[in-house]
Amino acid sequence: MARILEIHPDNPQNRRIEDIRLALSGGAVMLYPTDTVYAIGCDLNAKSAVERVKKIKRLANDKPLTFLCPSLSRVATYAFVSDIAYRIMKSLIPGPYTFLLPATKLVPRLVQNPKRKTTGIRVPNHHLCLALLESLGNPIISTSAHLPLHHMDDPKVDTDTPPSKMDLFDRLDSLVDIIIDTGEEPKNQVSTILDLTDNQPVVTRKGMGWEAVAAWI
Repeated sequence: MARILEIHPDNPQNRRIEDIRLALSGGAVMLYPTDTVYAIGCDLNAKSAVERVKKIKRLANDKPLTFLCPSLSRVATYAFVSDIAYRIMKSLIPGPYTFLLPATKLVPRLVQNPKRKTTGIRVPNHHLCLALLESLGNPIISTSAHLPLHHMDDPKVDTDTPPSKMDLFDRLDSLVDIIIDTGEEPKNQVSTILDLTDNQPVVTRKGMGWEAVAAWI
């Protein structure tokens, strides 16, 4: 059974953030809100926790995961950022964008696309996420908490309707260690994915804020 922590959405309490930091450093998996959807996450460098996240989502080992960084300078630690990629990212972050970039050696193979050696990175516009990133000092895995149908007990569940916060809490209570409750209801729009591995940027998924990318493509 997960531990539920109530946190202020705009001014996260330092004591709560420290509690979560200690748990993540010890390999905990959490359910938490972002500026897009609720996500399942853990410390990028906690291999056993990353494996648990993949197991919860029923992801194959060769399926890459996205992670959060607090700033563009930190992104450059985990990915090779070209001049054009830098200009695009600087104009968009923080925000609801996932950038596909060539990974550096600091990105665990378990998280990368094994064929392309790329990784997906976000810089969120969310107080809680940024507070956690600053406290932890490592990137945080961020994969949608919307589980596939075979995780649900009720086959009649309408999968086109985004689950409520309480639905998510109930479904993941036995699967994660921490549930973070900021009082926010889950958003039903995912991030826009922008492939920056080549000189020509490509939108591979239209999500929140994708119109702002139009000038670059």
